[in-house]
Amino acid sequence: MAKRTWILLDAEEDQYVDEIRLTSADAGGVAEGVTITKRRLRGGRRDGVDVVEVDNGAFRFTVIPTRGMGLWRAALGQVHLGWQSPVHGPVHPGLVNLQQSDGLGWLTGFDELLARCGLWNNGSPVFNENGTLRWGLHGRIQNTPADKVHVEIDDASGEISVFGVVEEGFLYHHKLRLTTTYQTLPGEPGVRIVDTVTNVSDKPSQMQLLYHVNLGLPLVDAGSKLVAPVAKVAPRAEGEYDKIESWNTYLPESPDADGSCFFTTLLAGVDGWTRTLLHNADGTRGMTLKYNTAQLPCFTQWKNAQPAVDGYVTGLEPATNYPNERTFEESKGRVVAMGPGETRTFELALEAHADASSVAAAKAEVAKLQGSHKPEVLTKPNPEWSAV
Repeated sequence: MAKRTWILLDAEEDQYVDEIRLTSADAGGVAEGVTITKRRLRGGRRDGVDVVEVDNGAFRFTVIPTRGMGLWRAALGQVHLGWQSPVHGPVHPGLVNLQQSDGLGWLTGFDELLARCGLWNNGSPVFNENGTLRWGLHGRIQNTPADKVHVEIDDASGEISVFGVVEEGFLYHHKLRLTTTYQTLPGEPGVRIVDTVTNVSDKPSQMQLLYHVNLGLPLVDAGSKLVAPVAKVAPRAEGEYDKIESWNTYLPESPDADGSCFFTTLLAGVDGWTRTLLHNADGTRGMTLKYNTAQLPCFTQWKNAQPAVDGYVTGLEPATNYPNERTFEESKGRVVAMGPGETRTFELALEAHADASSVAAAKAEVAKLQGSHKPEVLTKPNPEWSAV
């Protein structure tokens, strides 16, 4: 048996497929119920945005090649993963001004379930001494279109893969390449992601990468819980929270709510893998995020309890560093050095839970990682983690 490949985009070879729909019949009938659709969105701020929609017969997800191969949304039955952003995207990158003077232009295109932040910087904006913007919020990669995209189906297993290549860099500066693969099997209740970042320059370089995984209503509601195997947790800044003891519990919508962040290190198995579970208040639906702490040692939880119309959402954010100003992270040794031609690999997975038994099983897996270790909960920001 073989793997069958369909090239959707190769800018260098001047290849582009405007629209295609693949089914199980295109892979020898092995993957029953599978569909893969590539199309281009039209109208409004999404005009010209390409999407690749995958349905493995149980789990559905949408990749956005035009927006750095981000993950727009996903669903398992009635369990919808994503959030109701006040930005009705996906927004074409050409309409996102990353050089906006306040450094927050990235937010004008923020709509995804999974957005990558990086690759040169992934945290707060950094300004020059004269007040001009040096590096904007969360970097450029999420607003950079892919140069290559193809899909693949394995005739033997039915596994579906969506590949993409995104280039970031320019003359006299860094030159980094993101190669990403989304993988899922027929009937699998989620998707696995393997990213590689390569320094394609002949000179040493640096990189940062943060995965901004965003969930909101109706999955996240008042009383929802984040269940994680915590080694240590601390608030990003003073005054961003009511009670540190309730850092992992979600409040109801409130027009007076401000965003808050908690910086964390998580426990992991001997293989380096850890997992977090976000479930609704009654424990009947949820999502597990799995990743490798050897690759992504830092974890940030972002909570935004503003009303739905203003973007009620939480962010689960494994990363190479904490999302402070790049200069602060560099001083703490959390900027990744890369030699000429060097490649780093990053792996994570999303798994949806559609009933109470699945949520309970996921909670038990987290408990195994926590073991007898008592979480260290700091009431003040950790000066090693926080720049504020």
